[in-house]
Amino acid sequence: MKILSFYLLLVFCFGSGPVSANLYSVRMSLDQAASRLGQGSGKKILGARTEQVNGREVHVIKVLTPDGRVQEIRIDAESGQTLSTF
Repeated sequence: MKILSFYLLLVFCFGSGPVSANLYSVRMSLDQAASRLGQGSGKKILGARTEQVNGREVHVIKVLTPDGRVQEIRIDAESGQTLSTF
């Protein structure tokens, strides 16, 4: 019984690592990422695509800013975090 309890404790403590965390992450679709950039910002979406970068999906969205500049914004598909703006 003690061994089973110890095993369950180990699973509970160490079972919440990166593999388990991925089970709860919500992937952001390309449409969601583009919509998020366009809403209320005055930016016009010119184009959008998804690329593989170092084994991860990255959404690349080209926008026209209100001041007339063209920007390319990269968003991590897993986290929704903005990675870079060019």
